[in-house]
Amino acid sequence: MVFASETFLFLFLPLFLLAYFLTPRRGKNLTILLGSYLFYAWWRIDFLGLLVATTVFTWVCGRGIAAHLGRRRGKAWLVAGLGGNLAVLGTFKYLGFFMDSLAAAFGTTPDQLGFHWQIILPIGVSFYVFQSISYLVDVWRKDAPADTGLIDFAAFIALFPQLIAGPILRFKDLADQFRDRRSTPEMVADGFARFTIGLAKKVLLADAIAPLADLAFTTADPASPVAWLGAVAYMLQLYFDFSGYSDMAIGLGMIMGFRFTENFNTPYVSRSITEFWRRWHISLSVWLRDYLYIPLGGNRFGTARTYFNLWIVMVLGGLWHGANWTFVIWGAWHGTWLALERAKIVPQGNGALSVLRTLLTVLVGWVFFRAADLDQALGVLAGMAGLNGTAIPFDIAVQIRNEALVFLALAIMVAALEPRLKDLVRQWRAQDISSGTAAGLAGADSGTSGMASVMAPTRSATAAASSLASSLAGSLVLALLFTACVLRISEAAFTPFLYFQF
Repeated sequence: MVFASETFLFLFLPLFLLAYFLTPRRGKNLTILLGSYLFYAWWRIDFLGLLVATTVFTWVCGRGIAAHLGRRRGKAWLVAGLGGNLAVLGTFKYLGFFMDSLAAAFGTTPDQLGFHWQIILPIGVSFYVFQSISYLVDVWRKDAPADTGLIDFAAFIALFPQLIAGPILRFKDLADQFRDRRSTPEMVADGFARFTIGLAKKVLLADAIAPLADLAFTTADPASPVAWLGAVAYMLQLYFDFSGYSDMAIGLGMIMGFRFTENFNTPYVSRSITEFWRRWHISLSVWLRDYLYIPLGGNRFGTARTYFNLWIVMVLGGLWHGANWTFVIWGAWHGTWLALERAKIVPQGNGALSVLRTLLTVLVGWVFFRAADLDQALGVLAGMAGLNGTAIPFDIAVQIRNEALVFLALAIMVAALEPRLKDLVRQWRAQDISSGTAAGLAGADSGTSGMASVMAPTRSATAAASSLASSLAGSLVLALLFTACVLRISEAAFTPFLYFQF
């Protein structure tokens, strides 16, 4: 089940929210757990067993760590917990990759070696394994409570808004919210607004420009215009698809009373790769820093070791995204640039040229990220370099739809103006709140006298009218966006989120 589907929007979500808000406060986490398990089982019920088993195993290990903190037995529980979770990830995500690479090293195939079989990747396994690992490490570091009940912990791991594609949550940041949270009318309204904006990013932008990316990456030796169109389209498709999912997850969390961490902060205005990783997939960047970069030594063992740590963390981060050499190269590409910027070999500028240089660097990396294999990536890069010519064959040209080009231009405009758009939304919300507050204060001021007593009702009425008009305008825009999304979903083919494959 995906958020951008009629089943979720008009069946699962209304029924879940009805059950959630009718459930007494002490039972809400159980409602979340049951609803999340139903959400996950909608895809494949057999892999629900893996999720449950991983959750119970991690919870038991966490209790064992807490019972023996600082002692050898506690460390043994930590090692067992980490090893078990990594075994799940390694088996389902990397065993096939290892077999293929081993066979290639011997100049043969896995089938000929007699140990090849197809392994289905469980959706969301990378995310809930990472959350389990962070929990165990935080318990060992005394940063997270280990006295949480199994229901509450299982609800955290399975929390359906972020279960499939993040953000990567940490239990230490949400432990208090699982114990006690409130869903205020303002949070519910803001949550629905955030969800709608995310849905529009996915359905109206990412899905609309996806055909341009698909065309470039499935065409052998694409001509320069096709290669550039496809690479730029994928760059924006991935951003609006993934940030749209994160917006929807954060919005659904707000409706239930949770405050999730932000996962994106207008990354395509970054002036360096270092800044880009402070703005892109923030929850993954923080996870890699806290649970990989720092344990490796961070910047504590000299300059050369710092550069290596940056590089290897990004390589492993690339491999986390998928079992393919293209992801390894993508991670190494970013790790190299991070090290060069850290060494000040590549300066971190402030102007528009720095933004363009960063965008080009990121764009080249996305080509490897999107490509099915190295040959496909090199073919697209050759096209971008003009090595495949500039003439577009007729059978390729007819597949470039004007509609996709229009939405590509719109996506570029939205990405470029997103910081200003966010500021406008903040100002609108602040004005809305301040207008309502001013109206309430004016109406409640019983000490007003003389001319002020005559003016107070006028100010109150003006503030209330302004607040009402602002709220109605915002609600109308959101309603139109939601309607457009539903119409698009009803006429389009099934399009899962890109990060489902990771």
